[in-house]
This record gives sequence, C-alpha cells and structure tokens, in this order.
Amino acid sequence: MINLEELLSFKSCWERLEQTEKPIFIYGMGDGCLKLMKELDKRKIPVSGIFASDEFVRGHYFEGHLVHKLSDIEKSSEENEYDFIILLAFAAGYRELINKIDKIEKKHCLLMPDTAVIGGEPFLKKHIIERFDNIQKIYSMLEDDISRNTFESVLKYKITGELKYLRDCTTDTDEAFENLIKLGSNETYIDLGAFNGDTVLDFAERTNYRYKEIYALEPNKRNYKKLLRCTENMKNVYTFNCAAWSENTTLIFNTGGGRQSQISTKGIETQAKSVDSILNGKEATYIKFDVEGAEKEAIKGSEQTIKEHSPKLCIAVYHRLFDMIDIPLQIKKINPNYKFYLRHYPYYPAWETNLFCVNF
Repeated sequence: MINLEELLSFKSCWERLEQTEKPIFIYGMGDGCLKLMKELDKRKIPVSGIFASDEFVRGHYFEGHLVHKLSDIEKSSEENEYDFIILLAFAAGYRELINKIDKIEKKHCLLMPDTAVIGGEPFLKKHIIERFDNIQKIYSMLEDDISRNTFESVLKYKITGELKYLRDCTTDTDEAFENLIKLGSNETYIDLGAFNGDTVLDFAERTNYRYKEIYALEPNKRNYKKLLRCTENMKNVYTFNCAAWSENTTLIFNTGGGRQSQISTKGIETQAKSVDSILNGKEATYIKFDVEGAEKEAIKGSEQTIKEHSPKLCIAVYHRLFDMIDIPLQIKKINPNYKFYLRHYPYYPAWETNLFCVNF
C-alpha cells in the first residue's frame, strides 16, 4: 500500500521555491510560462528571468521579460557554480527534446511544477490528504507492479516537480498494445479525440488493416478535414465532426487546435454526441478516450456500451487535476469486472499517463 507519511515527507516543489534564496529562471514561453508566472506571483516568489534555447532567442520580450539564452545565464553565474533553479515551462514528448532536458538537468537544478492541462490549480500535498482513501483504493485496484509503480511515481512527481520520478515509470507504447490491449483482427474501434487521424492510422497498422469498423470523433474543423484525408482510402471508417459527450447536445469549443481544442466559454458551437447514441446497442471492442478534459463526460456517454460489451479502454488521465484518481473509480462503478493498468509514456510533464481497462 502507499505510505502517506512517506509522501508527505517529500518537500513539495512550491515549498522548495518559497524557501530558496537562489535565482529562479523559467525555461520556455507560452501558456505553460503564463501558468507558472501566475502561481509564482500568487505565492510572491520572484522570477529572475526567462530563457529559451539559444537558437530561438532573437532579443525579444515575453510578458515584459527579456528572453535570455541559457548560455548567457550560465556565463553570468559561473562564479557561483551555476547556482540557480530552472523551472521547465513547456511539454516535451519526443526523445530528442527529452534527452536535451535530461542533459540540462544533470548540470543544473531543474524542476517542472505539475500543472493540469485544464484548470489553474497545481497539485498539492493537501490533495493527497483529502483524497488518500481513494488513492489507496486505486492502488489496490491496479493489477501489476508497473501500474503500481507508475501510480506512486506520478504522485511523487506531482508533489516534488522532479522529473526523475517520471523517468522511473516510463514505458513504451508498444508494451501496452502487446501486453494489455492485444488487438485482434475483428475489432470495432471507437477513437474519441481522433485529431488528424494519427491514432486511427496507428490502430489500423497494428491490426494490419484487418478490423471490423472504426468510428472516429473529432470536434475541431481543421483537424477533422485532416482526419478525412487520412482515412479516405480506408474501409469501414465512420467519421464525425463532433465532440464526445454524455448526451447529444451542442457545446461551445474554442477554435484552437491540439490541446487547445476544448470546451470553453468562448468559441464556436459544436455538435456533441454520446458513444451509446452512435453505436445504438452495437458492440465496441476498443475505445480510446483522449478528449482534452471531457473524459468523465465521454465515459458517461459510453456507460451502456461499457456495461454490456466490456470493450478494452485506453483513457487519458492527465487533463484535469484528479483524473488519475477519479476516472478509475468511475469505470469501476460502471463495470466492476475490469482489470486496471496504468502506464506513462515518454513525456514531460505527466501528460501521457493512461489508464487501461481490460476484461480478460
């Protein structure tokens, strides 16, 4: 079981930043930097500057800060043996960039405070205490050592902001497909958050294009056009320019792409459908939920399918602050026959952490 005292004994990332006298520099710009700056300002933690990779610095400013080169900051601090803290403010999901960050971390004190994709509040120790009963439930539900280590390591990362805990539990995507999903030649795949068709194509390739049907939902119009182009020569693929939701309705989506394509108070009206209404009682064998923070609603809209057919599930559990805790309990309540597994793919921060539910 998870040791509460051990988790609470870790100095949190925010405690560390509040107590340090070292200069703090933010590495990266954009939304991640803005979230960090807002939280640092709220806690009255001063920022000494912002920097980007040397090749991207052109003497420009971000939020009133001159954007520095890391090499210049290193030169100015050589006498103090590089005695400063770096806060990583952008996501890294490909090996070359991850290796670059790891190399910087070997030389400097580098932290990446955990911030949810949706919402502004960071994960804090108080959340561990408030939800510890459910945390223990999740831990006891997980089927293998990899899952239990992943769950505990991600919690440690969320507290400390130290990337070593994500490295400790990273696995490759092939492992999950080979050992957990085990795709056959007669699958009906539901892709919720199909983006530009990349995950549809990945599924098809993993089955050697031997599948029964594919249903792909994508709310963003630009991404949907790419999805159509990607699947135009594939058989038995049914695409929907809509969001996955708990019921058939109309939602407001912003007009961004990728992680910015999400429910918002501003944007355009977008059709939303439930999986149950689309399938109308037909069987699904595999459903992927990656819908930018709407996972719990999309699961509600799939309850009948999940209860009656026990499809294999792959669910992103990182978009909202407590998804990794709330979503497994939601699935367990719908269908208690599932076995639960957790995997974290190569990614900084913990954004590629996925729950796999199988009934075999």
